Amino acid sequence: MAFGMFSRRPRNDTTTTNNTTSDNHHVQDDRKPVVLNMSTRPPFGQWLKATWLDLVTMVIMGVIGLGVYEAHPAPSRSFPVYFQDGEIVYPQFAYPLRNEIIPIWEAALLGSLVPIAVILLVQIRVRSFWDVNNAVIGLLYSLIAAAVFQVFLKWLIGGLRPHFLTVCKPNIPVTTAQETGNGLNMIMYDRTICTGDRDQIDDSLESFPSGHSTAAFAGFVFLYLYLNAKLKVWSNYHPAMWKLIAVYAPILGATLIASALTIDEYHNWYDCLAGAIIGTVMAFSAYRMVYASIWDWRINHIPLNRLVPLEAGAEMELENAVFTRKVGWGAAGDGYGRRGVGGNENIVHGGGIGGNGYGSHGNLASNSYNRKPVAGNVVHGSDDIV
Repeated sequence: MAFGMFSRRPRNDTTTTNNTTSDNHHVQDDRKPVVLNMSTRPPFGQWLKATWLDLVTMVIMGVIGLGVYEAHPAPSRSFPVYFQDGEIVYPQFAYPLRNEIIPIWEAALLGSLVPIAVILLVQIRVRSFWDVNNAVIGLLYSLIAAAVFQVFLKWLIGGLRPHFLTVCKPNIPVTTAQETGNGLNMIMYDRTICTGDRDQIDDSLESFPSGHSTAAFAGFVFLYLYLNAKLKVWSNYHPAMWKLIAVYAPILGATLIASALTIDEYHNWYDCLAGAIIGTVMAFSAYRMVYASIWDWRINHIPLNRLVPLEAGAEMELENAVFTRKVGWGAAGDGYGRRGVGGNENIVHGGGIGGNGYGSHGNLASNSYNRKPVAGNVVHGSDDIV
């Protein structure tokens, strides 16, 4: 199927003469930019040609992130241990070292594999290579960018974990007549007083921000945005409650992963909050890079083409790439998923957007919506249940 918005731009060649051979025409055609047809799966070579730069960037960022993760903490952080009477200054950093409830590798796998599994499950109805492609690549954008962002903060800023003093094992007297540190009243020390395992000390100095929270929110917030777009939870009709539950289930999962870190005393609450913010920001940024919108329910389910801009006023490829089948969404006929987005027809099922809504007369900025009553002769079939 050919769409006007994805057609190749006409080529004006004033140097071509009447005696140009067919071979020359073939060479000129080969020089035209490749236009990706979003309705079909491309050959691997064509996909690789359009995606190789992203793949190389991901590998480079992964290597950089791993290198920074393995590096020793950059700052020399000062901290107090005891007051002169032997009282621990910061008991919130004296918790025992415990096993993690959810290891970092498990949080990263959950934040990546669960969204990918759901994306593939959605293809039961969407059935689009490019939807899978954009969703998975966008998810990787979010996870990798968030991971590199947070490891740099850990390395250059860091902070004390709740079990820092336990793994540090400071070698100073509990009570002395004269403090031996530095700063006011000589009560401040650095890691040179620690006698514990070096790797554990390094790790306990890199509490901020939480890598678990960053990975969980980078993956699950992206899934939250994806499900909202595919289920049309906030769109032009009243959806079933199960869709609200399905959309917010990833947020619950991310919150549980982050909160578990305050139970096993691997992170302070503000470490988890910072990681959640980083992951959320990266998820929103990545989703908008690969889909037409975040909150605009008319187009937030449409994967973006790498080589051709999305334009209003024409029938759009993958405008029916949604899971829901309510009020004409995802239908191949006159439902909202076709004429209500790219064309200038009125909505048939359920009302909502009139002829002067999104895409009508090519006016993307139009905010004038006409409410249409639900037609009395609309028949809802089995596809309307979700």
